[in-house]
Amino acid sequence: MTPQPPGARDPAPEADAADVLDFPLPPPGTMGPPEECARLRASCPVARVRLPMDATAWYVTRYADVREVIADPRLIRPAINDWPARPGPAADDGPRLVTMAELEPPRHLALRRAAASAFSSRAVRDHVPRIRELAEHLLDAFQEAGRPGDLVAGYTEPFPLLVLCELVGIPFEDRDWFLPVLAAALDTMVTSEEGREVTDLLRAYTAGLIARKRSRPGDDVLTLLVSRCEDGTLTDDDVMAFGLSMLTVGFGISSFFLANSVHTLLARPERWARLRDHRDLMPGAVEELLRYLPVMNGTLLLLATEDIDVRGRTVRRGDAVIPVLASANRDGSVFADAARLDLCRADNPHLAFGRGTHNCIGAHLARAELTVGLEALLDRFARLRPADGQEPRWDDRSVTKSPLTLPVSW
Repeated sequence: MTPQPPGARDPAPEADAADVLDFPLPPPGTMGPPEECARLRASCPVARVRLPMDATAWYVTRYADVREVIADPRLIRPAINDWPARPGPAADDGPRLVTMAELEPPRHLALRRAAASAFSSRAVRDHVPRIRELAEHLLDAFQEAGRPGDLVAGYTEPFPLLVLCELVGIPFEDRDWFLPVLAAALDTMVTSEEGREVTDLLRAYTAGLIARKRSRPGDDVLTLLVSRCEDGTLTDDDVMAFGLSMLTVGFGISSFFLANSVHTLLARPERWARLRDHRDLMPGAVEELLRYLPVMNGTLLLLATEDIDVRGRTVRRGDAVIPVLASANRDGSVFADAARLDLCRADNPHLAFGRGTHNCIGAHLARAELTVGLEALLDRFARLRPADGQEPRWDDRSVTKSPLTLPVSW
């Protein structure tokens, strides 16, 4: 893992590595990244931190280390209700909330290959006109409701969800049921019993979707994957993992990026105007927003399957490791003037979509959603601006930062 020259060592004293730090969070009312990230990159790039759920993890902040860690096969994703151990009766015999991220070869590879065509650059490009139609439909209702309006509730949150539901084959009208259950899965599971309850609900819902696709096939990804069960390529558990992936992370991160992009650009009106008037900048601007926006402040957690070395620190088997993508994407040794939003940045090897076997299968779709989402807003509201006297609200306890509300006028 990132070998060092003989005799080389990090500038931090050995005591720093032994200390357990509080988990870094962005300042209240901001998206981050945490201020500690810059200091840790410079002096203690692999630090031990205390997590909110009464556990510890190795917090990795430098680009080179994060890049290697996220592709290391010795580090695996635990199921959401597997780690850390929660109080209550053991749940060893119960179902687990396993998504694509937790699947290992050969099942992961088979599922990824089966779904790849639907998420390819060509397939997404062909789908862009429909994505734009969905954006316009939401903006029609948002504009009709009048100003000022909350752009999160009216647009940035439902837009990626609507796109994904239609593509995958999840009924958008079911959102009032599954969104609260997902919130419980991601935010409030405390005991093993609660974990089992949420897992049972989500698995039952996904199993119902799979059964529906068998009896009434549609033109969607779930139907495609169910058909691959018939020829033995996939199992029902594989399709279950895909469905749970789409429900738990398939749309949330895209909505965070879109909301943060609008918030960031409106705070810099000259950049909003430049992007509005020079659409040729959009492809590079999207990549720069993906790099610059610190959405992933520490939500990716991996477990070591054996003892490994990370920049001279021994990570023991069973230890948790958090590669901080937001910090890696602000590493000045890789990105010139890394703390500045540069819509014309040319060299941009950001890590927003991960790397290696489990890199994001929906990367092309996410780029399209961000591109179309911004273009539709720029076309519809050339003078979009923050609403006077109304500040965005934030969940300052969350490590995945995005405004809960975004009051705007036009």
